[in-house]
Amino acid sequence: MAELAFPLATRIIEKLGSIVSEEISLAWGVKADLQKLGNTMSIIKDVLLDAEQKQAHNQQLRSWLRQLKHVFLDAEDLLDEFECEALRRQVVETFHPTTGKVRGFFSRSNPIAFRSRVGHEIKEIRERLDELKSNKAIFDSLTILPHGDGGDHHERPFVPASKVIGRESEKEKIVNLLMQQGDDDQSGKSTNKVSVIPIVGIGGLGKTTLAKWVYDDKRVVGHFDLRMWASVPVDFELTRCTRLILGSALDTEISDKLTLDQLQGRLREALKDKKFLLVLDDVWNDDALKWSQLRDLVIEGAKSGSKILVTTRSTAVAEIMGTIPANIDLEFLSFEDSLSLFVECAFKEGHDKQYPSLFKMGEDIVRKCGGVPLAVKTLGSQLYSKTDEREWKLVRDSEIWELKQEDAGHILPALRLSYTRLPPHLRQCLVYCSHIRKDMTEFGSHVLIRYWMAHGILDQSRVHGNMESEEIGELYFKDLWARSFFQNVIDCDTFYRFDMHDLIHDLVQSVAQGECFTVKSANTKDISENVRHLTFLEAGQNVSTTLQKLNKVRTITAEETEIDESFLHTCISRFKYLRVLQLIACSLQVLSSSIGSLKHLRNLDLSYNEEITKLPNAICRLQSLQSLHLGNCENLEELPRDISKLISLTTLELTTKQTSFTENGVGCLKSLRNLSIFRCSNLTSLPREMSYLASLRTLILYNCEQLDLGNINYQGTPLKLQKLLIGQLPRMVAMPEWLQGVANTLQFLDIEECENLEALPEWLASFTSLTKLIILGCQKLSSLPEGMRSLISLRELVIDDNPKLERRCQRDIGEDWPKISHVPHVSFQLVR
Repeated sequence: MAELAFPLATRIIEKLGSIVSEEISLAWGVKADLQKLGNTMSIIKDVLLDAEQKQAHNQQLRSWLRQLKHVFLDAEDLLDEFECEALRRQVVETFHPTTGKVRGFFSRSNPIAFRSRVGHEIKEIRERLDELKSNKAIFDSLTILPHGDGGDHHERPFVPASKVIGRESEKEKIVNLLMQQGDDDQSGKSTNKVSVIPIVGIGGLGKTTLAKWVYDDKRVVGHFDLRMWASVPVDFELTRCTRLILGSALDTEISDKLTLDQLQGRLREALKDKKFLLVLDDVWNDDALKWSQLRDLVIEGAKSGSKILVTTRSTAVAEIMGTIPANIDLEFLSFEDSLSLFVECAFKEGHDKQYPSLFKMGEDIVRKCGGVPLAVKTLGSQLYSKTDEREWKLVRDSEIWELKQEDAGHILPALRLSYTRLPPHLRQCLVYCSHIRKDMTEFGSHVLIRYWMAHGILDQSRVHGNMESEEIGELYFKDLWARSFFQNVIDCDTFYRFDMHDLIHDLVQSVAQGECFTVKSANTKDISENVRHLTFLEAGQNVSTTLQKLNKVRTITAEETEIDESFLHTCISRFKYLRVLQLIACSLQVLSSSIGSLKHLRNLDLSYNEEITKLPNAICRLQSLQSLHLGNCENLEELPRDISKLISLTTLELTTKQTSFTENGVGCLKSLRNLSIFRCSNLTSLPREMSYLASLRTLILYNCEQLDLGNINYQGTPLKLQKLLIGQLPRMVAMPEWLQGVANTLQFLDIEECENLEALPEWLASFTSLTKLIILGCQKLSSLPEGMRSLISLRELVIDDNPKLERRCQRDIGEDWPKISHVPHVSFQLVR
């Protein structure tokens, strides 16, 4: 991540300024030292943009930047000590400041020892910076380049997947093959076999885009009883593939507890007597045995005319899987089609005619992209709305086009150039996507944004004013999406689901090389001592031994990985600057109270650890913690008693066995913005102090059999909820009265499978900020309330699996249609 020295320097200088202005630095007598450190960093920062641009052909400069980056990261770890101490003091002063009980909650810092240690570390960092600055061969060759406020924020066009340029003939060929009843045998007579049609081409040619275009074609939709889509993991593991296909067939998430036999039985039942289309996207594995096992499973009992569409880069895979005489081989886009795609991405409609010189340079850029649509889209999106000819020339004439393949790390030069042309804050966010595993078929924007928050890269207050970090994160996510770095983005109302093209993933991995590492038992010797982010696929004894050599790790991620006590002890004891600890479905039984020492920890995810029964109260010492994920921890008996002391907590996801919340607990988390309570079978009530959650913006209540929503006692400021999802709450027969308090702020309301909900209240008409309303599977709801026309902001209404209500809301003829005729989008199927 040497290219990220500039945004990191900017962030550290801002922190230095903030700390110097606070009394805490004066109290420990380090203010002067911090000011000197800030001056040194500012001098170096001024030349970093120039250094980052020149490093592509200069190994010495790359090494210098890499060393500088390590010093910056160590400096940030040190400065975060001040933030942690400020939060600690805030907790002590807030919760009964005169009692020894609360003072004893934290181990008191010794001011003299702290000053001595911090002063020594500041001096060491300054000496390391001075040494790098004294390298005149490098430093004196660099110049100060102008830099803006962090980049442009134009509204960029989202080129939809349905708008595909230059693949019309391939599409029609595939559609025709899909519409055929079956494969033809050598005599030309139709057979009843399930056809397998491979789409073959190198990365970036648009195989997946073409497959989606075909998949959503109206002729194809109407031709098949069932359509399924599965993005295939690289290892083509049969159980996981079967689970993905079944999940697509049933349109639901499938438990990973089901055995292969159980999965296969359910899949056979789902496919029985149906003419289906199955898309297997991005198949790598050419093991004929594994493919035959999967094929035999899905074709058993299949109706004649069923088809399987495969996308792959490998002709060997196509040979093994295909049943048609010739594959659909994707060629490079023609220059004309590439130029059309570039114009679509780079110019506002019609503006290509207004800027002939830019258009001419665009032609040169398109030629260099070599007919690869992904390259054309990413570069075109980068140049969108830019009319300064100098910027276009920098792209056209960049030295990156001349990089040899080995120097570019097998990354398309156009993608490397797209990355380097990003504003620093977006480069930083994109590279932090390197922790997303390549075999993950989809990811949530909310998960990514909280990861960005945990690593402190969204603090852009100079640019965004009073925006919350989550709002800034969503802004950056959408900007990267619009620039084609994310794909297959689906709006799930409370977040976006997305994935990354393999080539984009390779790009961010190459940039993050040395700082991110995926750990297996066989490769532990390859871990660099400067690694900061670790993903564990295995966590045996030899892994724990290797971890003893590291001390700068900021991220630990493990999912469905068996971890032992030695591994967890090492993580907690060695990595005192840990920001993210994600141990998802790791069969964790006990969490040591020593976790309270991780005062820098901001994101703790223990989801799907079903054997955990208790959390240590020491977890409440994590005063920097922003996100706590306890979803699907089915045997968790209760929350720690001092949870209200998590004063930085903005997100809480929770599954618990408890029947009620304790007083002065969850309801007192003043910073909480997102609260999700689900699968709590015993819970009877919400926290009584919920009306004091002034920061709460998103509330999700789902699958809680005993939950009664009518118990909130309004005494504080009314909630300012923006998004509310209520689902599978059988005790709810009417909407709770306290919801009237969010009438002016609620924008999204989703009510799902509340089997006893009999009517929506008349006061719903006062929700003038509501833009989207979903009613799903509430069978007793037979009509909409009067006054619906007062919902002047409502833009989308979805009614699904509500037969009576659907009939009453039919366009022009339904009894309730006059109530909703002003709504632009009314539909009767929820699509996510």
